[in-house]
Amino acid sequence: MYLTKIKQLKNELSHTIIGQEQMIDALLIGLFCNGHIILESVPGLAKTTTIKTLAKALELSFSRIQFTPDLLPSDIIGAQIYNPKTHEFGMKKGPIFTNLLLADEINRAPAKVQSALLEVMQEKQVTIGGESIKLDEPFLVLATQNPIDQMGSYELPQAQLDRFMLKVTVGYNSKEEELKIAQQNSHQHTIQTNKILDATDIKQIVEEVSKVYIDDVVQKYMIELIFASRNPLEYSGLEEIAEFIEFGASPRASIDLFKASKAYAYLKGDNYVNPDHIASIIKSVLRHRIVLNFSAMSQNITTDMVIDKIIQKVPIP
Repeated sequence: MYLTKIKQLKNELSHTIIGQEQMIDALLIGLFCNGHIILESVPGLAKTTTIKTLAKALELSFSRIQFTPDLLPSDIIGAQIYNPKTHEFGMKKGPIFTNLLLADEINRAPAKVQSALLEVMQEKQVTIGGESIKLDEPFLVLATQNPIDQMGSYELPQAQLDRFMLKVTVGYNSKEEELKIAQQNSHQHTIQTNKILDATDIKQIVEEVSKVYIDDVVQKYMIELIFASRNPLEYSGLEEIAEFIEFGASPRASIDLFKASKAYAYLKGDNYVNPDHIASIIKSVLRHRIVLNFSAMSQNITTDMVIDKIIQKVPIP
């Protein structure tokens, strides 16, 4: 296992990134499971710095796209450009051709641009002028949304949100962490990031994660958790949340819960998945996939509250 190297990687990141362990773990889980992440946080929580530093430590390419209402699909995927000297069309690749992509404020761009990105996320290839080009592996999208400024935004449809493996909500740093951040950034010296792993190592880790064992009983437990989000009335003690759920988690949630639980167990140094691993990762897998109704919103009921209740009431094997 690459546990020692992963610890070294986290230590290397900690020289530049103070705190934000949840965001770093989510990025690693996404990399190890070929999944994508949507991150909801207020501005200034080191999203760009984190993914850029991770790219350096993994010797991967990095791009950032600031989503705006005037963005076009060709601004992301690229286009064919006519060369008047040769009288031929040449291909200009867009920023999507990278390993780690930060899609900043994805809900600022209109539906055409969002769908162009999400199609690439799903297919792992780009079609320009009839020619299909495979993206390099690994390929991870970290899309961000700003929860405090929704004016002029285009909310992602539920079917598109479902394509993200994890949705992570990140809060402010602690007082101690913020003091370190202020002290570190008050100096003008640049912190060098050393390479710890590379694409070949990541490929090996992906294979190791896929071999993490999940007992049949634990697999059935995970499926019960998913079904409890769809049919809460069939589970004792969940009657009180049934009135708040419009739609439960999709089948894609089951797939991602299996994958993410394996990766989380791997990061913790275990070669099998237990209910504690599931409880630690399930909110990130389900919070963007359970749709609540107006009654829930009017009573300030959140998906995290619903998931907490499901974990409490579904019997643990």
